[in-house]
Amino acid sequence: MERKPVAGAIRNKERSKKKFLSAVGKILKTKGYQGLRVNDIATTAGLDKKMIYSYFGGTDQLIDEYIRSQDFWSNIKEDKIPAGIKDGGKAFSENMLLSQFDYVFKNKELQKILLWRLSEKRKSLKKLTDVQEKNGEALFRNIMDPHFGDNDKQFRAVMAILVSGIYYLNLYAAVNGSVFCGLDMKSEEGRDEVKKALSFLVERTYGGL
Repeated sequence: MERKPVAGAIRNKERSKKKFLSAVGKILKTKGYQGLRVNDIATTAGLDKKMIYSYFGGTDQLIDEYIRSQDFWSNIKEDKIPAGIKDGGKAFSENMLLSQFDYVFKNKELQKILLWRLSEKRKSLKKLTDVQEKNGEALFRNIMDPHFGDNDKQFRAVMAILVSGIYYLNLYAAVNGSVFCGLDMKSEEGRDEVKKALSFLVERTYGGL
C-alpha cells in the first residue's frame, strides 16, 4: 500500500529538479551567470528555495549539474563509441564536428557557459574541462591514435583547431555579429559553407597524415 505514495514522491522530486535545472537555463539565457542567485532561481522555478538544498545540496551543486547536462563533449562517453570502426574514426570525427557545430549554435545556454568558462574561475567549469579532456582522450587513444601512429599528436592539434573554431564562430555570431570572413554565420548558406569546410579538412587530414 505504501508503494504509490513513495513512487509519487519520487516523481514529484524529479519534476521539481527539472524545474530548477530549467530555471538555471532561463536565467543564464536572459541575465547571464551573474543572475544565478538562489532566490531568483527559486522564483523562476516557482518553488521553495529550501528544495534546492534538499535535492542538490546547494546552489553551486545545482549549477554544476546543469553545466554537466549541457556540454556536448561531456556526453560523448567511451561506452558510446560505435563498435567495429574500420576507418580510424574518420566518419565518427566528421559527424561529431558537424553535430557540435549545430549543437553550440542552437544551445544558447551552452554559449553562456562557454563565455562564463573564459571569464571566471569555478570548480565546476574546471571540472567540465577535465571531463571533456577525459572523454576526448578515450576517443583519441582507442580510435585515432592507433590509426595515425607517429602523427597522432598532429591529428590532435588539427582537432584542437577545429573544435575551438566551432566554439568561436558560434560565440562570435551570438555576441558580436554574424559575418565572419564574408560568411554569415547565422544564415543556412553561410553555415553550410563552414560544414563543407569541416568535412573537407577531416578528409584531407585523414588522407594527408
